[in-house]
Amino acid sequence: MPRLDLFLTALAPAIWGSSYIITTSLLPGQSPLLVALLRALPAGLLLLLLVRQLPPLSWIPKLLILGALNFSLFWTLLFVSAYRLPGGVAATLGAAQPLLVVFFSAYALKTAIRPAALIAAGLSILGVALLVLTPAATLDPWGVFAGLGGAASMAAGVVLTRKWQPPVPPLVFTAWQLTAGGLLLIPFALIGLDGIPTFTGANLLGLAYMSLIGGAFTYILWFRGLSRIDPTRVSLLGVLSPLSAVLLGWGLIGESLSRLQITGAALALFSLWLGQSNLRLARFGQKTA
Repeated sequence: MPRLDLFLTALAPAIWGSSYIITTSLLPGQSPLLVALLRALPAGLLLLLLVRQLPPLSWIPKLLILGALNFSLFWTLLFVSAYRLPGGVAATLGAAQPLLVVFFSAYALKTAIRPAALIAAGLSILGVALLVLTPAATLDPWGVFAGLGGAASMAAGVVLTRKWQPPVPPLVFTAWQLTAGGLLLIPFALIGLDGIPTFTGANLLGLAYMSLIGGAFTYILWFRGLSRIDPTRVSLLGVLSPLSAVLLGWGLIGESLSRLQITGAALALFSLWLGQSNLRLARFGQKTA
């Protein structure tokens, strides 16, 4: 597995870590459905204009499923979770995704469940919890449900994206999925609106960043990685999202880091290393299974 592939794929969740700050600072109080729609559809249509290639009819059902899992459902639940829960709780629930990918991959891709992968996924959850979860965090039931549902949606999307690979470049595949996800969101976003939304300059800046950088650019890298790297390893890169969110909070708005958070960051990075390495633990588990 070339290191460049891993590095480029890792850039996506590292950039996604900024979503928490952008959502709370530039997009407060917005409808999760509307934000998800305006994040997905403009980016998808822009990429379609660039690639000038429509999907074959035989691929439409698969693209609708992938668009729903990777964007429509996942982003809606992500924003619901981000608005209803403290960022630390939302990030910890999202960290369950690598563990779900292990089992989804075993079912859909017929891959072996490696002990090293389970340990790495468990450590990533623990590391993220120590990194971002505080004793004062409150638990909203709908927010928790949305956070876990979003993790499951993305996990299924990761696995199926690897399973269904059309013979087109990642840029084209990303354009198709983003557009499909955005189109699916239109009726739900319209039904949920109380009136014509108004946006400030800060709102538009946040939406532009979330759509172009946090959407189009990062998902080109993400889907490129999924076509080349094992889904379990790709999913473990997700720990970089809460890690970068904490580092951005520390660097940009002066948040302090406790010893417990530093320990969590170390555990998260160790889980990432464990998931990417061909450890003897994994080979030992396969031999004795």
